[in-house]
Amino acid sequence: MAFGGGILVKDGIRSEILNGEISIGIELGSTRIKTVVIDRDFETIGSGYYEWENKFENGYWTYSINDVWIGLQKSYKSMTDDIQSKFNISIKKVKSIGISGMMHGYLAFDKNDDLLVPFRTWRNSYTEEAANHLRACFDFNIPERWSIAHLYQSILNKEQHVKEVKFITTLSGYIHWYLTEQKVLGIGDASGMFPIDPNSKNYDQEKLNQFDNLIKNEQFDWSIESVLPEVLEAGESAGRLTEQGASLLDPSRQLEAGVPLCPPEGDAGTGMVATNSVEKKTGNISAGTSAFAMIVLDKSLNGVYPEIDIVTTPVGDLVAMVHTNNCTSDINAWVNLFEEAFELMNVEVDRNELFERLFNHSQQADEENGNLLSYGYVSGENITKINEGVPMFLRHPNSQFNLANFMKTHIMSAFSTLKMGVDILKEEEQVAIDSFVVHGGIFKTKNIAQRILGASLNSSVEVLKTANEGGAWGMAVLASYMVNNEQSLPLNQYLKQYIFDKEDGNIIYPTEKDVQEYEEFIQKYKKGLDIERNANQYVI
Repeated sequence: MAFGGGILVKDGIRSEILNGEISIGIELGSTRIKTVVIDRDFETIGSGYYEWENKFENGYWTYSINDVWIGLQKSYKSMTDDIQSKFNISIKKVKSIGISGMMHGYLAFDKNDDLLVPFRTWRNSYTEEAANHLRACFDFNIPERWSIAHLYQSILNKEQHVKEVKFITTLSGYIHWYLTEQKVLGIGDASGMFPIDPNSKNYDQEKLNQFDNLIKNEQFDWSIESVLPEVLEAGESAGRLTEQGASLLDPSRQLEAGVPLCPPEGDAGTGMVATNSVEKKTGNISAGTSAFAMIVLDKSLNGVYPEIDIVTTPVGDLVAMVHTNNCTSDINAWVNLFEEAFELMNVEVDRNELFERLFNHSQQADEENGNLLSYGYVSGENITKINEGVPMFLRHPNSQFNLANFMKTHIMSAFSTLKMGVDILKEEEQVAIDSFVVHGGIFKTKNIAQRILGASLNSSVEVLKTANEGGAWGMAVLASYMVNNEQSLPLNQYLKQYIFDKEDGNIIYPTEKDVQEYEEFIQKYKKGLDIERNANQYVI
């Protein structure tokens, strides 16, 4: 009976694929480009990915444009191979597609649509002067990662290319443009380029005027509004896949053109969707190479904080975002080292199992983690005023240096900067945050990182089943929302009614002992920050 039911389900999915009743979400993350295809019930029926890494070249963190397209195509092909292996069928028709990418950064193009400088990612922290100047001018926080900070810093640095700028966009906006010929952006991603007015659901006109006045002596033949992409909300049409776009995505040319695309979004927005956190007073955390906590506000903040971004949900509601440039990269580097040791001994080890065993072993840590300390700062960090990162591990000769203490110290360190930012919202703005829904690879080992994060924030932490699918799944949901929302429901109601009504999550509540342990850790962490700030001058 079960076998027969399985055949019926499989045949039903094959029929959906044949009839093009599927939606695809693609997210270009910091270390992985992931493609997910979902059916009409929002279940993932196929996925694929491509691993990549940014590079530090000529003073900037970047990805080559060639790598962007190679990675996109290989991720898509990996997904179609998965579908072929499961259902013995090729994808030709698709009901909708959505593109997501890392927020912020700087992609600038001239009148011929040629890239003016290599892609500068969110990870760059060279824009401090511009960010500080704009923050004072706008009376609004402009983080160093934001596109407008990159553009203004280029102007302050007298870079020649700024005279030729005709269009700037984010990574998701760039891919979407080449697939559809539409220079548009979802409002959530746009809110990481330039401040958004929550009433008009567009760029803040007063701040647009202020910026143009700021650069008027430069006598450029462009205004800031003219070079920014058009802003769209979730559910709006954002163009269709062109013939050229279809061949760019699928060089095998099996994918048919004409597919509707939803507004391209940032990874913060897709994380909110994947965790059902688009409603006011909800919060979610995404943890990977970087980490960010998103709290949907019911009112504007009273103050302006360099540590807090004000962005929006995919439908334009205000969000307080605590963004840290560093989270899991240093842990990954240490696991790579452990893998290398196994290889040296000719011992085969499964990487996923290695992570799981190491994380679980952290439960055997001593009190105070043996007095170990680590700083996983691969890059600079705005919240702790670190201009250039140097990963460090510190121990005293009398420290209890063992593997359990080592691992727990690194997991606690991964969330330390995030905690400092969230504490500002709690202490300065009295923002009530009782619970977070979280997603990211660090939570794959059940309960370990989840418990530590809960202790750091003194709040319950929930991992949903769908959260493991990540932002690519969230992007596929946004694509489906655009074409399958017959009742014209608001996004929060749509998610609640069709996806999360029966969602089972794993919730962990921190104990007083765990919270106290983390508070003691964070005090030591803060005291050691001066070592991290000065480390770069001693590292060759």
